[in-house]
Amino acid sequence: MKKIIQLVIITVIFNLSNQVKGQDLSFSQFYENPLLRNPALAGVFEGDIRLIGTNRNQWQSITVPYKTQAFSTEVKFPIGNNNDWATGGLQITHDVAGDIQLKRTQVMPVFNYHLFFGDENYLSLAVMGGPVQSQFDPTQIKFGDQFDANSGAYNPNIISRQQFSKTGFTYWDLSTGISWNSSFPMDNENVGRYYLGVGMFHVNNPKMGSFITLDTTPTIKRKYTFNGGLTLPVSDNDKIIFYGDYFVQGGSRQFFGGLMYGRNVFHDFQPLNEDRFNDISIYGGAFYRWNDAIVPAIKLDMFSLSVGLSYDVTVSTLQTYAQSKGGFEFTLSYKAKLNNRRTGGYNSPYGTSNAADRNARDQVKCKPTF
Repeated sequence: MKKIIQLVIITVIFNLSNQVKGQDLSFSQFYENPLLRNPALAGVFEGDIRLIGTNRNQWQSITVPYKTQAFSTEVKFPIGNNNDWATGGLQITHDVAGDIQLKRTQVMPVFNYHLFFGDENYLSLAVMGGPVQSQFDPTQIKFGDQFDANSGAYNPNIISRQQFSKTGFTYWDLSTGISWNSSFPMDNENVGRYYLGVGMFHVNNPKMGSFITLDTTPTIKRKYTFNGGLTLPVSDNDKIIFYGDYFVQGGSRQFFGGLMYGRNVFHDFQPLNEDRFNDISIYGGAFYRWNDAIVPAIKLDMFSLSVGLSYDVTVSTLQTYAQSKGGFEFTLSYKAKLNNRRTGGYNSPYGTSNAADRNARDQVKCKPTF
């Protein structure tokens, strides 16, 4: 029995270290973490600077909670006089899982170039890459040879004969992507907007280290992502926003999509600063992660700040143990405009620094969200 326990523990550690399937972090408010969806979505928003923070707490009802945090920043820069743009940014994530405190931290700089094709059509090409560090706490593992032979109880004072070659390793990862975003008129006052993208993660098939001695070094399979977003104004102050992602990685497939309904409840037509965001809007909606969870979500935009909250309702086979409980997720973001950047069209996702253009844009009652 003890040897069986040992084998099970070693097998679990091996699988966690290899992370054969679903090794990438996943957030329910995926639309608030664009760089994790596709590097080419960096900079696809109204304004010049964006900061996003996300905190997720999952599976607290059935085990030690899985805790995940993410932070990203994006800054856009004009290129020449041709309405082209570049975005520089940084994506940082930190994940802690299970009893053994399996940790993974990644730091990923990103660069995205937005090529202007006229009439607010932009083609974006991006690359993102950096180091990933993983480690765990071996003192939290209960090995079979640490159970007392007489009582059968676990005794932490018994030193296990099981040894790990190391408790941490670092590897380098590279991703890339392409996206297209544009706008289209809905009526005389409202404008819709959409984007489509394709991304490739783990381009270099990074070789991971291992916590146990192996004859071969495991690698991460490439992941292909397909992204879409659409904003449709339904009235002067209301809009529906659709988001969808589909990814393929090895033998894994997953779809995650849904919608948010938003309403502008306040607009300042005479702001003290023309470079500020002038709206207060509220959103509510739901998303579906295929064969896994239903995710209701709410969001509040208050000028430059946005706050989002979601909760996973488990519908997979795990719901028997989780009692349909999943995880809370909280997001906080900040966007800003700079007054010396551009004189582009008033519907451009890259903003405008011209006062007349901004006044014209402010007359658009239901503006795009991206």
